[in-house]
Amino acid sequence: MTETALLVGGGGREHAIARALTASPDCELYACASNRNPGIASLSAGFRQVSETAADDIVAYATEVGADVAVIGPESALEAGVADALDDAGVYTFGPQAEDARIETDKAFQREFMAEEGIPGCPDFAVFEDIEAACEYIDEYDDDLAVKPAGLTGGKGVKVTGDQVTKAEAKEYLRESDYEEVVLEERLVGEEFTVQAFVANGDVRPTPAVQDHKRAYEGDEGPNTGGMGSYSDSAAELPFMTFEDYTEAVEVLEATVDALDDYKGVLYGQFMLTADGVKVIEFNARFGDPEAMNTLPVLETPFLDVVTAGRDGESLPELEFAGKATVCKYAVPDGYPTDPDDGAQIEVDEENVGDALLFYASVDARDDGLYTTTSRSFAVVGVEDTIAEAEKAAEAGLSAAGEGLRIRHDIGKPDLVQQRIDHVNELRGE
Repeated sequence: MTETALLVGGGGREHAIARALTASPDCELYACASNRNPGIASLSAGFRQVSETAADDIVAYATEVGADVAVIGPESALEAGVADALDDAGVYTFGPQAEDARIETDKAFQREFMAEEGIPGCPDFAVFEDIEAACEYIDEYDDDLAVKPAGLTGGKGVKVTGDQVTKAEAKEYLRESDYEEVVLEERLVGEEFTVQAFVANGDVRPTPAVQDHKRAYEGDEGPNTGGMGSYSDSAAELPFMTFEDYTEAVEVLEATVDALDDYKGVLYGQFMLTADGVKVIEFNARFGDPEAMNTLPVLETPFLDVVTAGRDGESLPELEFAGKATVCKYAVPDGYPTDPDDGAQIEVDEENVGDALLFYASVDARDDGLYTTTSRSFAVVGVEDTIAEAEKAAEAGLSAAGEGLRIRHDIGKPDLVQQRIDHVNELRGE
């Protein structure tokens, strides 16, 4: 039986979702997004350019194409209630409704929910609507803090004292911003990692751990970005983790789902592996970008089967993975993220990336080819037996990237991975 699937979103994450859905021969894919992603368009029977937050327009397109199921990529669509609208129109949507998506879209709700429900791994925190009261808390707090706007900021709104800013700079940041509510949290020290899980009908099916790299420049320097790249190992855990660490993170996700009635879609936990175990940095209510590009290429269980099992009220299938390592590296325009250039021609295509995978993100399609915008342009993913081999495959694919683009070449390199291992050993006194 052919399933007609609608994909909402036009980034690299959504290109990975499109590939995963259309790997099933019985999937007919349609897509809608504010930008026309050429990779998604090439996999789709139809593509409609529409804002990802325009719920009524998206429902109209879903009705027009006879969508049976939908998958939502970006958090902005979830916050806007697109899943609610599609569900109400009879299109089962693999993505949480707006109230459940608050686990990501409202960081104050997220922490208060964790505290009330006794979700493990919650750091010390305080919520403020009064910015001056928040500034007083910064002054009085004995240690460093993560300063977080309560709402969505595209992964770029968090400032950490003792790392990115001083306490004085953190207060200046708050006073110059127009945030209605902020969350101040104890600074967690350790190694970050993420675990994404498929959730429906009370089932939680975790995927392998991934480590993202937010900082713009090599050596983890510079401002935060939407993510410059990421890597995963051939096992569920990463080289600096034990399997027990991974299990501890999965148990946090399971406890969260137990406390959220009827959650469906992807629950993404961003964790910090500290000297005291696994702590929660934040939750996201959708696939990560770039983490989806690590996870979905090695998923051997048909993703469409996961979605339709959720729709049909069945247990989600147990997930099988290829047992391969992955390294994802984004190519971004020069100057990204603070003062990005645009208009550079993109020379990479699926024919010249070798054995690697190409995922288009934000590109401008013109009559004579593809050009950069001011956002992340495309990602190349190596999939091999080891992280080191996957990194080499990604680098080989990026050799055709062209001028006017910048890449964090150190992601997945053996010396950077070893630094992570050494850091955790030091934290643990080993």
